[in-house]
Amino acid sequence: MKTATREPVATTTPTTPRSHIPWFGNPWRKPRILEAITWVYLAWSVLPVTIAVLFSFNQGRSRSSWQGFSLTWWWEDPYESLFRNPLLRPAIFQSFRLAILTTLIAVPIGTAFAIGLDRWRGRPATAANFSVLMAFVVPEIILGLALFLSFEHLLTFIPLGTVAQVIGLVTWQIAYAVIIVRARLLTIGREYEEAAMDLGASPTKSIRRVLLPLLTPAMFASAAIVFADSIDDFVTVRYLSAASDTEPLSVKIYNAARASPTPAVNAAATFMLISTFTIITLGFIAYRVLTRGQRRESAVKEFVSLEV
Repeated sequence: MKTATREPVATTTPTTPRSHIPWFGNPWRKPRILEAITWVYLAWSVLPVTIAVLFSFNQGRSRSSWQGFSLTWWWEDPYESLFRNPLLRPAIFQSFRLAILTTLIAVPIGTAFAIGLDRWRGRPATAANFSVLMAFVVPEIILGLALFLSFEHLLTFIPLGTVAQVIGLVTWQIAYAVIIVRARLLTIGREYEEAAMDLGASPTKSIRRVLLPLLTPAMFASAAIVFADSIDDFVTVRYLSAASDTEPLSVKIYNAARASPTPAVNAAATFMLISTFTIITLGFIAYRVLTRGQRRESAVKEFVSLEV
């Protein structure tokens, strides 16, 4: 006698349409709160800078009441404008001189240091790598004060002024070049150098002919960052300044802001902002141009891997 067997009934869990899900519990909802926080942050960050830039073109002396568009505080005023003021004009030259000298010294030393750390092994290499990272941890005011005391009481043969300022900036800025170039070294690997040495090149020639051209994009990127950070440095250069003609534009802006500033101070700050953005943009363009072939090669490899 056959016994009837009951077939299992398939049960389905009812799903709630997205339209009926509460807004707060809907994982597909638009992130309106995050968008609002982002816009508030951007407004809080950009609005004061925009106002400061706008009042650098104010016609009158007021820095709070708009009196019409003018270039008075850039070059039209014969005594107090940015490019005619006897105190601000030399400060512009000093800022660019410090930034250029720091970049020309810090980037090659940082590149050599990065290659050495990449080849070095053992506890001394770990300690050296840690000392580079310490530059991002130690407050700049401590480094500036330490350098000032060293030059004033210990290394008295180094005078305060441009020489001491360049040494201080190089000491601080080398870390940027080391970090950026080392990151590039990690992406390159040792295969290119080994291939060059297999073809008969010496280790020195493989570094000069193969490795350094591959590191050129990272060197350009680090040069742009070092220049942009040096041109508006305030703490280190203020401690190591000597006479008034060695004070860069950042120190002049600080000194003028404590008195009764005119919109020429806004013009000076705007000039520094434009200079920084220009250098960063040029560095980014150079990096994109120099790595164009590498990006194309990576895209081809990815396409081939997908086809396979």
